[in-house]
Amino acid sequence: MSTPTTIRVATASPYDVVVGHGVLDRLRGLLPTGAQRVAIITPESLEDLLDPFAELLADLEVVVLQVPDGEEAKDWEVAAACWEQLGEEGFTRSDAVVTLGGGATTDLGGFVAATWLRGVAVVHVPTTVLAMVDAAVGGKTGVNTPAGKNLVGSFHEPAGVLCDLALLATLPRAEVVAGLGEVVKCGFIADPRILELVETTDPASLTPDSPVLRELVERAIAVKAEVVAGDLKETGGVDGHPGREVLNYGHTLAHAIERATDYSIRHGEAVAIGCVYVAELAARAQGLPRDLVERHRAAFGRVGLPTTWDGADFATLLATMRVDKKARGNQLRFVVLEDLARPVVLAGPSEDDLRAAYAALAGGAS
Repeated sequence: MSTPTTIRVATASPYDVVVGHGVLDRLRGLLPTGAQRVAIITPESLEDLLDPFAELLADLEVVVLQVPDGEEAKDWEVAAACWEQLGEEGFTRSDAVVTLGGGATTDLGGFVAATWLRGVAVVHVPTTVLAMVDAAVGGKTGVNTPAGKNLVGSFHEPAGVLCDLALLATLPRAEVVAGLGEVVKCGFIADPRILELVETTDPASLTPDSPVLRELVERAIAVKAEVVAGDLKETGGVDGHPGREVLNYGHTLAHAIERATDYSIRHGEAVAIGCVYVAELAARAQGLPRDLVERHRAAFGRVGLPTTWDGADFATLLATMRVDKKARGNQLRFVVLEDLARPVVLAGPSEDDLRAAYAALAGGAS
C-alpha cells in the first residue's frame, strides 16, 4: 500500500484532505472528540458500503440518512427530512455528519451540517473523481431551486476529507471520465502540468489504480486548496486575480446546460463544454490565441469529454446565465483566460460575442 498524501487546506479553520488507497481508517480521528452520534448521509445506491463503513465508527451511535441519487438529493425537501431525523435522534452540536457519496451527496450533506444547530462538524468521504477534486473540498454547500443550481447554500468547511481511491474501483467508466472535466479545468487555470499529463498518457490507462490518475487528483485538489485558502467566500482576489471565482471557469454555461437538460448531463461533461465555450468567448472578446482555444478541445476530447453542444436555444441558456451567482446586477461575468494559467474576469461581454461563441461551440469549429 502506498503512502497517503495529505493536502492542507489552510483557511481560517484549516483541515486536511487525505488521498490514497485504504485511508478510511483515518475517519474516526477526524470527528469531534465528544461526539456520541454520527449521521451518515449517503445515497441509496451505496447501501452495500454501509455495513463495512459503519464498522469504522463502532464506538459511536450511527444513524443512516439515505437520500436519493444524484441531483435529486439536492432538494430542500430532502434537506428538511434530514433535519427532522436529526431532531428525532437528538443530535447535538458536538455530534457530527459524515457524507459518503458523490458531489451531490457532499453538497447536500454539507448544507445539512451547516444549518443544523447553525453548524455541526462534517467529514466528507467522496466516492467519485468529481467529488474528490471539487465538491468535497472548499466548504461550499447547497441545494438547487427551480431558478438554478446551488442558489441556496452556505459556506461550511469540513473537519476533513478522505479521498480513498479504492472506492473508485466500481465506478462506471463514464463517471471517471466526467470527473476529469474538473481536473482538466484546473490545468488551464492554474497547473499546466495537468495538461501535460493528460496529453501524454493513454486515456484508457487512467484507471482507479493508476498512479497518473492519483497524481491528477492530487494536483487538482492542490489547486483548489490554494485558491480556497486565499479567498474562502469568493469575495475577490488581489492584483487582478479572480480569487475563488476562478474555480468557476466554464461553469456559467455549464450550470445553464445542466438546468436545460434537467441535470441529465453529468456535471463534468457540462464543465468541459463550458470551458470550450469561454475559450471561444475569450478569443472573440479579448484575443485569446487560437492555439489555446484548440488546446481546450483537444485536452477535454482526449479524455472522452464532449467539446461541442447545441442542445438548447441560446436565449434560454442566456436567461439562466443571467441569474448565475457570478452575475452582478444585469451584467454577466465570466472567468476567462488571457493566456494559459492566467485567468481574469470578463465583465459584460457583448451579446454578439456571446452568441458567436455559442455558434462556434455548436458547430464544433471556430
